[in-house]
Order: sequence, then C-alpha cells, then structure tokens
Amino acid sequence: MFEKLLNLFFPKACAGCNSFLLANEKVICTVCRHEIPLTNHSKIENNEAHVKFYGRIPIEFAGALFYFHKKGIVQELIHKLKYKGHQEIGTAVGYWYAEEIKSIKELQDVDFIIPVPLHRKRLKKRGYNQVETFGKALSESTKIPYDDNVLIRTIYSKTQTNKNILGRSEMAKSIFSITADESHHNKHFLLIDDVITTGSTLEACGRELLKIPGARLSIVCMAMTQ
Repeated sequence: MFEKLLNLFFPKACAGCNSFLLANEKVICTVCRHEIPLTNHSKIENNEAHVKFYGRIPIEFAGALFYFHKKGIVQELIHKLKYKGHQEIGTAVGYWYAEEIKSIKELQDVDFIIPVPLHRKRLKKRGYNQVETFGKALSESTKIPYDDNVLIRTIYSKTQTNKNILGRSEMAKSIFSITADESHHNKHFLLIDDVITTGSTLEACGRELLKIPGARLSIVCMAMTQ
C-alpha cells in the first residue's frame, strides 16, 4: 500500500525514455523493451560476438543481449548505469538476459560468473562496478556463483573511449591479474562486462583466467556495438 502511494506522488520513470512507468512496469517501459535492438546471439551459432574472438582466445561461447547504437535507448541505459548510479538497470538487464542464458547449451556447465574489474581508485571514485548488479542478477536467476575476487585490475588507466583498436589492445595487455586457488581449477568461467567494443579488455581478462589450470571461458555482455 505504501509503495503504491509513493508511486502515486513520486512516479518512477523509464530508464530508457523517461516516461512514467505503469504499475506493472519496472525500470524499462514496455515500449522501450519492444524498441531495444536485440542481437539474438543465443540462437545463432558462431554469432558475431563469438567471431570477434576467433584467433585471439579460445572460448566456448560469446554473446550480448542488445545492440549498442549512438543516441539509442541502449546507450541511454548504459550511460545511466555507468555514470548516474542507476544500478537497478543492471539488475533488470541481468534478469532479462538470464532467461536466454538458461537455454544456451554451451553455458549449462558454467561454474563462476566473473566481472571485468575496476581498479580500486576508479571503484572508489565511482562507488560501484557498473556490471555488479548485472552479474548478481544473472547469478541469482541461474544459481551460478558470482565471484569478483578472482580477477583484479592492477594498473589504473584513463578511459579507453577515444583510443583506436591498436591503442586499446596495447593498453589492456598487462593490467589484469588473477588470485585463484585450487577451488578454481578445471572450471568454466563466464566473463561479463557492459559493452563489447573492440574486445581488447575482454581478451586481456580472458587470457588471465585461462592461466588457471583446466580453465574454460565464455563471455556475455549487456550490449555490443554494431
């Protein structure tokens, strides 16, 4: 009752278009859900996300839920999640994507969900890792443990947004390390991030995880640039 009264006087807005949410809508309105460009990677063998990592690192599966277009709804969602503190967006996307992940045969034996880490300085400045709520929602829905201690970022670097592919690749080479123990040996890791762009950061993280004896790797992200 109290929540209904609160929503009456302070209605919640859609994270995509800022229109008021209806009583049965959460975080993202129905209109935006229908307009968001889906990749359907879960239904496509050797999809474009998987192909991006060919010859770079061995993976079981790679995919993203949405396409990321400049000035589109997905960019608005990611921006609010990453820079405006709207962590509920990560939760909503995580539950959404979890339903697809449950149907992907290559991911049926995943042992741990591992987020791409932030350096402690950036984490202190931002206050949160933007993929944490995404990963925890995936974990809760799929019952796969979420572990943000295995992979750490050892070097603080400025944003890679304006760097070219070669620059990003060189920067990402040696800025991650692992803190795994025997309980992580012979496991299948699901590496997660917000957006797949060049794939350089994910590749660098993946290389570290694959140093763990017997490790196998898959990658899923909220979105992918097109």
